[in-house]
Amino acid sequence: MGQIRLMDEPLSNKIAAGEVVERPASVVKELVENAIDAGSTSIDVYLEEAGLQTIQITDNGSGMDEEDALLSFSRHATSKISNEHDLFRIRTLGFRGEALASISSVSKVSLWTSDGVSTGTTVEIEGGHLKKQQAGALRKGTDIKVSQLFFNTPARLKYMKTIQTELGHIIDLLNRLALCYPSIAFKLTHGEQVLLHTNGRGDLQQVVAAIYGMAIAKKMIPFEGESADYRIHGYASLPEITRASKNYLTLFVNGRWVKHYSVQQSIVNAYHTFLPIERFPLVILHIEGDPYLTDVNVHPSKQQIRLSKEKELQQLVEETIRKSIRSVMRAPEIAEKPKKVVAPSEQMDLWKSRPSQPTSAPFQPMQTFNKRPESLMVKEPMEAVQSSPDTFIEQLVPVSSKEPFPELDIVGQIHGTYIVAQSSDGFYLIDQHAAQERIKYEFFRDKVGEVQANERQSLLIPLSMHYSADEAMRLKEYANELEEVGIFLEEFGPTTFIVREYPVWFPKGFEEEIVKELVEQVLTSRKTDIKKLREDAAIMMSCKRSIKANHYLTREDMIKLMDDLKQAEHPFTCPHGRPVIVHFSTYEIEKMFKRVM
Repeated sequence: MGQIRLMDEPLSNKIAAGEVVERPASVVKELVENAIDAGSTSIDVYLEEAGLQTIQITDNGSGMDEEDALLSFSRHATSKISNEHDLFRIRTLGFRGEALASISSVSKVSLWTSDGVSTGTTVEIEGGHLKKQQAGALRKGTDIKVSQLFFNTPARLKYMKTIQTELGHIIDLLNRLALCYPSIAFKLTHGEQVLLHTNGRGDLQQVVAAIYGMAIAKKMIPFEGESADYRIHGYASLPEITRASKNYLTLFVNGRWVKHYSVQQSIVNAYHTFLPIERFPLVILHIEGDPYLTDVNVHPSKQQIRLSKEKELQQLVEETIRKSIRSVMRAPEIAEKPKKVVAPSEQMDLWKSRPSQPTSAPFQPMQTFNKRPESLMVKEPMEAVQSSPDTFIEQLVPVSSKEPFPELDIVGQIHGTYIVAQSSDGFYLIDQHAAQERIKYEFFRDKVGEVQANERQSLLIPLSMHYSADEAMRLKEYANELEEVGIFLEEFGPTTFIVREYPVWFPKGFEEEIVKELVEQVLTSRKTDIKKLREDAAIMMSCKRSIKANHYLTREDMIKLMDDLKQAEHPFTCPHGRPVIVHFSTYEIEKMFKRVM
């Protein structure tokens, strides 16, 4: 007798559940996505024990009749696709037809649903077996309850993390879905605690406020752009709002949350020289395009997708977000931390946006305010927003124009490192090294982009460099790219190169170091990008050529430095993304000295 046999349906469903139902968040994802596909405008999610005990989801969508209610628990049952051509024009979140079959095979499921026309239906399934089916008058929509997840596969439970960890995955999921569908009112409750509540009014910035807090939402910049094949829109944070990971780069493609390294990298590139190293912005990016340009059928979780015309999309994302950021660059302001904090994750935010001030007014002595200026008022904390979203009706308006460089009166210098200046709206601290880095960076950036033959000078003794055979091959391959940044390599044997000349504007005393570092970058990079190579060359030269800390300047030197900084295209951050200038408002100074309360 042969050894191959067909598995029975309960066993095959349990195996499928291993792919689809990884943890409670997987169940929530599949059921909420079904509710979205059903056209719901209100979705409530109730949990007990982070979903391991109870997951209940109620929606006001289209619902189902009796026949569909029963058929929906069969494996490979779907209303989303009918033939193979539909796989390449998918506009829904679910389409595989495995979710309900897999979930019901490892839990106890109760379903109440009605399409608003025929009689409502109640279905109960336990471990993949139908236990109850009956008719009843129900409201239009669907209510599904999943109890005792993995009750019949206890081995799966040992892989579950703590309640807090599993709950964190669900919160993260619902946050992303709320950001993707601002026109749907989402409510997430764990026990008696409401963890998320959005109003479903279609305002993405209000959803950002409900999730991250109003202070963050007011520092988000709207952007939108369009190419022949894609349209993008969303919100990007000011450079002063940063995170330690890329987890806050949220991407949606045709209403689906996805992970895509290349598009994420385009977002990071848009902030180039505006953020410190290893810090990342907070961005919500919506991408819309013809479904034929995307392939979502590449992973069971449907989070990984393939994109056609990827380079075109990357360029659109980078250019659109960079343009929006550059339009609002400004000096961060040091502000007193609010007494009531919105969320623990935001407790370390020290900067808040500064209102525009006239820069042409002459300096006036500090004035005592009898009350806090309206422009500096801290709005109500988001606790009220999260518990009662209908009260949050204020229109959040981000900064929409570039703030001019302030008119400064130089006061002095601290520790030979920071310049102190005053203006009509407070005082400023300027990092002299960062300031000159920005000035020199913009100079070298332009120079590196236009290396001229008449701007070279010869070395008395040529610089000689030896490499391994594979390194020598790579340098020969990218010799033209190196020449575009002023590195002119000449072969001097199979694995030896010499440099006889370099641009006259190379920082004096650092020529050999710059040559070797740029060559090393080409050797260690997986892919040499001429644009990035030019940027890195300009940053390196600006850093080596700039004033260092503990270097005392004359008043004339400081005035000249401020005049040069004022002419810079982006004077408020250095090429590494650190702040150049920090503002202390008059009000905050008065408050520190208890002149106002």
